[in-house]
Formats: sequence, structure tokens, C-alpha cells
Amino acid sequence: MLFPVSGVETPLWLPPVVAAVISFFTSMAGVSGAFLLLPFQMSFLGFTSPAVSPTNLVFNIVGIPGGVWRYLREGRMVWPLAAITIAGTLPGVIGGGFIRLELLPDPRAFKAFAGCVLLYIGLRMFWDLARGGKDKASQPPPGGPWRVEVQHFSWRRLVFTFGGRTHACSTWGVFLMALAVGVVGGVYGIGGGAIIAPFFVAIYRLPVHAVAGAALMGTFVTSVVGVIFYQVVAPWYAGSGLAVAPDWLLGALFGLGGLAGMYLGARTQRLVPASWLKLMLGLILLGVAGRYIYGWLAG
Repeated sequence: MLFPVSGVETPLWLPPVVAAVISFFTSMAGVSGAFLLLPFQMSFLGFTSPAVSPTNLVFNIVGIPGGVWRYLREGRMVWPLAAITIAGTLPGVIGGGFIRLELLPDPRAFKAFAGCVLLYIGLRMFWDLARGGKDKASQPPPGGPWRVEVQHFSWRRLVFTFGGRTHACSTWGVFLMALAVGVVGGVYGIGGGAIIAPFFVAIYRLPVHAVAGAALMGTFVTSVVGVIFYQVVAPWYAGSGLAVAPDWLLGALFGLGGLAGMYLGARTQRLVPASWLKLMLGLILLGVAGRYIYGWLAG
């Protein structure tokens, strides 16, 4: 089938199947999988216009509710953390959208930028694994308790318990981090919240089983705003022949696969040790980053 907005020609079954497989694994760590769908669309499907970014955000909008719903049912949603993430990434993702359109319309430069971002996140993941050793502090004991309980929340500090242990982080620190991540996420087309999940784990040492839901919720809200932004500014770029508006049909097909994959991933997550989730994400990130950076250097 030919998708006229993106110019992509692919079987209808391929986008949802690819999205389901990717999001099943990545959603366990609070990442929607959009950061891996982007290189798939650019390299495999040949979708390299700026419209690929909002199309990725459409995938988030359709697919993320499956994972969020599962985390809500299990009581593993840190609502204050989700709120801080949204407050920081919302303005950031809009700024990132302008950067994507004005400074990085060239696919080659965009790939180099994306590769550097993924390389940094991947290295942070492995650094955290090397520092933390075994993940006893972040893995609840067998049988639970698996519910999140917020103990304190103010403009200075957030404290919550999970798995019988207390965890804390700086409210302003998370906000500023989310703001910076939102800019990067807006450029990359993944909503911002997706990148911040590894930061929660690597920098603040928060348990991945507890923060995954908050990261996905942040990604969902900022993705909605990101899609609206690209749709609104699209007419300004129509005269230049630059495709900016999302390919809704292609994004929705990816999203349907993500809906199933994220729900199953969230349901399976408690069976997977935190260290395995970090290792999986780190390897994927470094692999994709290496391919993009090598292609930019060789090109």
C-alpha cells in the first residue's frame, strides 16, 4: 500500500507488527519504542522528511494508553513524577519542534544528531549498570509489595516508597532535566518523556519498575502537544514543498501495534529484573547510535 503523505509503500501488516515487537520490550523500561521506530522509518521505509517526527508522535498517542492502563491497574503510577515530567517537557518539545524544522531539515544532519543523543543515553545506561552492580535496591522482593505510595511531594522534593524501600528525587532537578530532554525529544520526534526514563534510572537511581508508568504518561501528553504543533505550523511550510504534517494513517498503524505491545510489556515487566531491562536498552541504543554516526562520517 502507498501512503501518500509520507510516500512510503509497505504492506499494511508490517507497521503494526514491527511496532508491537519493539514496544513490547521497550515499554518495560518506560520507553514507548518511538526512538527505534524512527530509524526504521528513515532507513527501511525511506521516510526522511520532517513529517517523520510527528508521525512518530502519532504512534505514541495511539500506542501508549495500553501500557499506561496496565501500570495504573497495578498501582505503579508515580503521579507527581509524571506531572513534573509533563511540566518540563511540554515547553521543551515545542522548542525542539522549531529546531527540527529550521535547523535540522536535512536527513543526514538529523541522523547525526539522533546518533549522538542515542549514544549518550546508551553510555549512561552502561555506566549505571557498572556503578550499581546488582539491582537489589530497585527490585522489589518476590511477591511485592508492588504498589507505589507517595510519602511527600513539594516544589523541592518528591519521596515515595516502592517494594518496601524509600526513594527520593529533587523536584526542580527533575523539572530542569525534563525541560532539556523535551527539547531533544521534540527534535527527535519521541515526545521527550521517552528519553527521560533512562535518566530517572541512571542519575536519580529510581527503580525502573516504579517510574516506567510515569515516563510513559509524560511521553503521551507531550506527544499530543507535539502533533498539534506540527499540524498547526504545516501550512507555513507548504509553499516550500517541505512535508511537515504527520502521516496519520501510517502513524495509526504503528500505534495499533504499539497499543498491544505496550500493554503486554507492562504486564510482563514485573517478571524481568531491572538489570536486564537496562542492559537491553543500552545495547539497542548503542547499536542504533553507532549505525547513524558511522553513516554520517562515511557519507
